[in-house]
Amino acid sequence: MTVETQFAEFDSLPLDCGETIAPVTVAYETYGELNRERSNAILIQHAFSGDAHAAGISKETGKPGWWDNMIGPHKAFDTTRYFVICSNILGGCRGTTGPSSINPATGRPYGASFPVITVRDMVRLQKKLIDQLGIPRLLSVSGGSMGGMQALSWTVEYPDAVASAKAILRALDHDDVPSIRAMAARMVNDLSPSVGAGAPARTAAGEAPAATQELYAELQAIEDLLTGTESERRQGLERLHQLVRKLRTH
Repeated sequence: MTVETQFAEFDSLPLDCGETIAPVTVAYETYGELNRERSNAILIQHAFSGDAHAAGISKETGKPGWWDNMIGPHKAFDTTRYFVICSNILGGCRGTTGPSSINPATGRPYGASFPVITVRDMVRLQKKLIDQLGIPRLLSVSGGSMGGMQALSWTVEYPDAVASAKAILRALDHDDVPSIRAMAARMVNDLSPSVGAGAPARTAAGEAPAATQELYAELQAIEDLLTGTESERRQGLERLHQLVRKLRTH
């Protein structure tokens, strides 16, 4: 089975961080046929390093898909019965808009200026694709690792648009906050070139520079909010996004 990657275009995509990406391209592949009732569609979600080429032999590269042993005629995801879809995630840079894409505002690749994205953002783009394909309700969503997180997110964000989920090797209780928080901490450290083992650079008086101290204090304040009530957690997440945007300007 030879398959060709397809592309869908959307005017814009709002993100959890408060920014909007415009326009947005998503790369995807499909296997099998959508039935007349449009009720046999299954969305496959890839892990961190995957792409849209999940099965068959790629027309572009000649290589088999990363889950070819699971998707195809009479396999686990039987394409004689189901219409299987796999798209490259937002930020994936393998056909879907990401840091390597051209920022229309500058004419250059987004690079480090690409907005902070979450699993919910990835799923929001997938929902746009499914809507464009004219599928009112997915029979199932399935993925492993970060793909499993996407599958779970579908059941929370769009419970009426999916009948079942198969989330494989995913965290039992996890969201995007730890990853964003760790990224912010790394960015704070990067501002202090003589940092060692996570400790801030020191002045002659043995103290961290004032600017570095302020950043670490903000991280601690955010940490306290993220472990508080739901309203405090939302406030902490917004402050975390603001801090990352601030650090990216340095």
